[in-house]
Amino acid sequence: MNIQHQVQLKPFNTLNLAANASHYIKVHSTDDLIAALNYAKLQQLNVLILSGGSNMLLPEQIQALVLHMDIQGIEFLNEDDNFSTIRVGAGQVWHDFVLWTTTQQLFGLQNLALIPGLVGASPVQNIGAYGVEVGEFIESVQVYDRYNGQFNSILASDCHFAYRHSIFKENPNRYIITHVTFKLRKQPDLKLNYGDLKTAVGDEQTAENLQRQVIQIRQSKLPDPQQFPNVGSFFKNPVVTAAVYEQLAIQFPNMPHYPQPEGQVKIAAGWLIDQAGWKGKQLGMVGMFHKQALVLVNYANATLADVQATYQAVQQDVYQKFGIHLEPEPVLFNDAGLIIPHNTF
Repeated sequence: MNIQHQVQLKPFNTLNLAANASHYIKVHSTDDLIAALNYAKLQQLNVLILSGGSNMLLPEQIQALVLHMDIQGIEFLNEDDNFSTIRVGAGQVWHDFVLWTTTQQLFGLQNLALIPGLVGASPVQNIGAYGVEVGEFIESVQVYDRYNGQFNSILASDCHFAYRHSIFKENPNRYIITHVTFKLRKQPDLKLNYGDLKTAVGDEQTAENLQRQVIQIRQSKLPDPQQFPNVGSFFKNPVVTAAVYEQLAIQFPNMPHYPQPEGQVKIAAGWLIDQAGWKGKQLGMVGMFHKQALVLVNYANATLADVQATYQAVQQDVYQKFGIHLEPEPVLFNDAGLIIPHNTF
């Protein structure tokens, strides 16, 4: 076990926030994980789980043990005529895994190409794009349960998957994800009913072309984190009742919206932010991207306080115009390495 001290996490979070960790270890195996947790207990340190760093907001100083998950591997578990079941290490790069599934003629994840981060983080937010959520293709999630000190496998049906939600968000300090088991189709069943994706795919309705078009659309709208540090979509698309939507539609008939179960309606957060005047607008070193208003960008050496000032200003303006409160997607940490709620404006 190689514990490092005073490690700068700026290269390890896609928003490029300077964050100095008092203790740090890269976890390559379940044995590493147990050794690191024992060390944290002995040293009376909180534990912060770092995956791909694409969905987190970090303070400048962190007095905790940062576990940087790097468990690799892709293993075929079983297959039949219709499905293949595959267990994947939490440290695998998500986009690389999606590309690999396509080369293996396994289908379902193509709509989720180019989402930043690692496989282990995908169930936490139940990542989704273009009408597909990862929870649809997860069979189970392998975890270390810190409450009972055991390794367990949680079936997808017990993961409480919902829009940008899971049991792992409900209990952020309980589970450490080591592997994710996917059940993928052997025959393509393309999801083309979202936005402009069907037009982009056109007559060549293959998984390869679907994946290619998803990548091109995302690249055309979303900034490369290496050039413009960001965490992807910063706010969740708000879900409102049909009655609330109908009232808004009277004043804003062109508002993009998507019917949801139980009579609810999902509204495009990017459109709300754009209409509130924030597309391409900056507040100091932080702003909303000029091509996609839903993406918050660190244009210089912004701090967590700079980011908070900007997103809270966006929340306030959207609320004043539409009466809708936008909820941030990224997880917020304090200087003790603990997840804390976002402050409201």
